[in-house]
Amino acid sequence: MVKKAKSRVENLVSAGGVVYRRVNGQLQIVLCGRKDPMRWSLAKGTPDPGETIESTALREVREETGLDVKVEAPIGSINYWFADPQGEVRYHKTVHFYLMVPTGGDTDRHDPEFDVVQWFSADEALQALTYANEADVLRQALVLIAKVKEEA
Repeated sequence: MVKKAKSRVENLVSAGGVVYRRVNGQLQIVLCGRKDPMRWSLAKGTPDPGETIESTALREVREETGLDVKVEAPIGSINYWFADPQGEVRYHKTVHFYLMVPTGGDTDRHDPEFDVVQWFSADEALQALTYANEADVLRQALVLIAKVKEEA
């Protein structure tokens, strides 16, 4: 009997953000989209060597959305598993998210990783997000945004 070798496990980390703004009193959230099939997600990515998690989040959000942003608060993190197509490596990924506001830039300046970057109302963003764990992050962000508004 031949034993199949166990797949190895690698831990990965990335960081991103929930970017929000108010237009005429209405809360809007920016999402990044890929077509064929259409998938909407939050901006996030992998640290460069020596980069902090917060710096990674700022850079990735700037690159992927075209927006200059600043961090308002940490939101929290999500964890998930996936495997390479051959099943030889299982990845455990942790993604750290921050609540962010735009300070400049334009969504037309987003990098080619996404086909479209678009502002949504908070309710539309919750419905549009492809991954349930990212919708959970957005719900946590909405609680933080409500607190920020109360304190203002």
